Amino acid sequence: MSHHTLNSTWKEGMAFETEVNGHKFVMDADDSVGGKDEGPRPKPLLLASLAGCTGMDVISILKKMQQPFTYFNVDIEAEATEEHPKHYHTIKVIYEFKASDKLDEKKVKKAVELSQERYCGVSALLKKAITVDYEIKYI
Repeated sequence: MSHHTLNSTWKEGMAFETEVNGHKFVMDADDSVGGKDEGPRPKPLLLASLAGCTGMDVISILKKMQQPFTYFNVDIEAEATEEHPKHYHTIKVIYEFKASDKLDEKKVKKAVELSQERYCGVSALLKKAITVDYEIKYI
């Protein structure tokens, strides 16, 4: 079992500086709630973590399957509750590919399913609390 720690240090207002894997970034709120919009909000960062986690899985799996692709994009759509604590209650992951004659759609589907059902830890965690769906699109 691996163990991760990180530290978020309050800067001022609503801003926190955080370091993850040697990379520093600031999280902040907008001015309507006391922030200065110096960085992203925490909940959308959760969505970015999901996109990165599953996206890296899919890329890795497709490379192992020797599937050529020139474009891959992950879009996330999330619906949040109106009442406090405001949280996401549904998330949809949209995988977009530029299709070529050599890209096997069955292998793409398999790569996405493996990420969603076996490898992506962020997705696995979120699925314990909310609905996470996905869709594959070819552009």
